[in-house]
Formats: sequence, structure tokens, C-alpha cells
Amino acid sequence: MLLTLYRLDGAWHLIFIRRAEHEQDRHSGEVGFPGGRWQAADPSCAATALREAHEEIGLPPTQVDLLGELRPLHTVSQYLVTPVVGCVPWPQRLKPEPREVARIFSIPLAWLVRPDGHRLLTYPAPGHPEARELVFFDEFEGERLWGVSARITLDLIACLTRP
Repeated sequence: MLLTLYRLDGAWHLIFIRRAEHEQDRHSGEVGFPGGRWQAADPSCAATALREAHEEIGLPPTQVDLLGELRPLHTVSQYLVTPVVGCVPWPQRLKPEPREVARIFSIPLAWLVRPDGHRLLTYPAPGHPEARELVFFDEFEGERLWGVSARITLDLIACLTRP
């Protein structure tokens, strides 16, 4: 998956997507980052992230200045995701691939780094057989960042704010 940063009016922003709605997709309608499965033709996780971002939101790989990777994380659906971080010049002409992406939006980093802007909650409910502690951010313009995408966002913030 590609975590894409850009600077606008002196402030850093992070690009997110809301996934398209599909009955068979366990993560349908969720907020996340462009990304997908590694393919044999992909020489690296970065190549996969760039290819998927191009397919899902129309971001040309040549526009991305890769900064590095964050620690890989397992999702509840048993995927191992490797977050790749990059910067792009702004503006970019992005276009959602409607079968995969319902919306492209960004959140300012200044909003994401607020210490009171997220919390750990038991999901789906305490006592449920699949109950686990997940990160939930406050809503931003009607969008809710939570789960592995929220955890990855916190990992990025930790890297960016590390002394």
C-alpha cells in the first residue's frame, strides 16, 4: 500500500481512499490507502504499491518520490501489508477507479497527530469471539479511519515525529 504525502499551503497532507462497496468484500466501504496484492512481475513492495496506486487512483509512479517502508502488519483478513511511503508534488490529477475506489481524500497531518484524536476500542464488541483492540480516529469530513489503516497511520506519525 502507498502512503502518499503532499504539501499544500505550508501544511502536509496524507492521501486516503474509501473503498468501493462490494457485497463480497469484507473491507467494503472502509477508509484505507491505495494498495493490493503483490504480483510476480512486481520486483518489490514499492513496485506493487506504485502499480496499485496508479491502477486505483491514477497516480503516475513517476510523480512519486519514495521515502521508505514502514513495518509490515498483518490484517484481520490474514494479509501481510507493507506500507510504502512517498511524496508527490501538488496538485495531482487523481481519478478513482470506480470498481475499487469510491472516494479519494486527504487529511492534514496536523489533524492526525492530535493526541486526543484517536483511541483504542474493543471491536466488534467486548465478549465477542473475534474481539480485539483497534485504533479508531475521530471522524474527518464524514470519514472514519480505523483498524490496520489507523495503526499504519500511527506508525507513520511515530516515524515523522521521532527525535
